[in-house]
Amino acid sequence: MAYPYGSSGVTYRFGPGGVTYAIKWLLIINVVAFLLTVAVPSLIIYFGLTPSAVFGGAWLWQILTYQFLHDPHSIFHILFNMLMLWMFGVDLERTWGTRAFVHYYLLCGTGAAAATLVVALLPFDFGRTLYYTTTIGASGALYGVLAAYGLLFPNRLILLLFFPVPARYAVMILGAIAVFYTMTGLQAGVANLAHLGGLVTGYLYLTRGRGGPLAELKYRYMKWKINRLRKRFDLRPGGRGWPH
Repeated sequence: MAYPYGSSGVTYRFGPGGVTYAIKWLLIINVVAFLLTVAVPSLIIYFGLTPSAVFGGAWLWQILTYQFLHDPHSIFHILFNMLMLWMFGVDLERTWGTRAFVHYYLLCGTGAAAATLVVALLPFDFGRTLYYTTTIGASGALYGVLAAYGLLFPNRLILLLFFPVPARYAVMILGAIAVFYTMTGLQAGVANLAHLGGLVTGYLYLTRGRGGPLAELKYRYMKWKINRLRKRFDLRPGGRGWPH
């Protein structure tokens, strides 16, 4: 990622730096869950999101638990998702605080599950197929994280297919790809509907109302940016309002 600081106007570094509190525990939970499913693959039946189980057996916990599971036969699934969580989630948690970030993360994951459940009830072939399909992975929540990152840090450069793209455009491109594959069904085995559901949930949550959550996030971002500038120029804070 590229950051607009430094003598040349832009400096490049890989990732946001150290792991924050919520990100650390999300990484631990996902890795432990992955190792458990490698040892006992049948856990996916009980904790993955299967609409027929939620509607027919009232297994409501799947709406939450599915997002902490990953394909036990593919190490790349969890590695890629955890890399995204670290790269884009750390700056969000630093800006919002731990509680707000966790609330948002789980909201987006739940929104992705809700989109899957709603579509599974549609009287079409893809709905009937989805009704008995198990969805796992953190991608729905992570697409919500991407939406927030694009809104809060729109000019940060992200390497997308090895090309630097501003975050706001990268999110639009990834969203368009998710829409395309959701509508065409060309990418079998990938929960593009959950990706899209998480992205839309995050975007709607952050942009609802004129002075609601988005205004608060912009305020927190400005405080964070001012804090960085003060540290850069070695200014000393004063007063009781300085963020800790």
